[in-house]
Amino acid sequence: MRRKIAMTVLIVVCTLLQCGLFRWIEIASVKPNLLLIITVSFGLMRGKKSGMITGLFSGLCCDLFSFDTLGFHALIYMWIGYLTGHFYRIFYDDDIKTPLLLVSAADLIYGVVCYISTFLLRGRIHFFFYLRRIIIPEALYTVILTILTYRLLYHLNQRLSITDKRSIDRLV
Repeated sequence: MRRKIAMTVLIVVCTLLQCGLFRWIEIASVKPNLLLIITVSFGLMRGKKSGMITGLFSGLCCDLFSFDTLGFHALIYMWIGYLTGHFYRIFYDDDIKTPLLLVSAADLIYGVVCYISTFLLRGRIHFFFYLRRIIIPEALYTVILTILTYRLLYHLNQRLSITDKRSIDRLV
């Protein structure tokens, strides 16, 4: 139960940061994607199911605050959480190279999917302009934020795992 409450609070706080505070730290109209970092991190640390659930709720919060099509970001984040959850068994939690690589790949995929669904379908075919101005800078900015936040998420996950283990031990 504590894990669910902690994850809900974390997702809501990160949504408020991403939609509120990060507007003030935009560089060239690009801001980091904190919800993507959370989705990838918990997919790596907890597995496919946790990655999907975290992605679903992160995407829903993103949809609600961006006044976009409800479910669009939820679907993208959910798939990203599921795909990064595949690396759960072959990943060492304390190694930061794998999360950096997967966050950058996930952000590139997220940017391409957003481009296809919002610009390409409307007839705007300036992909390389969008790639150079939006997708790559956002991926770099998100990777820099990952370096700063991943250790916090790792320690939060460790604390929640210890709490889960204690509650299971009390039941037995």
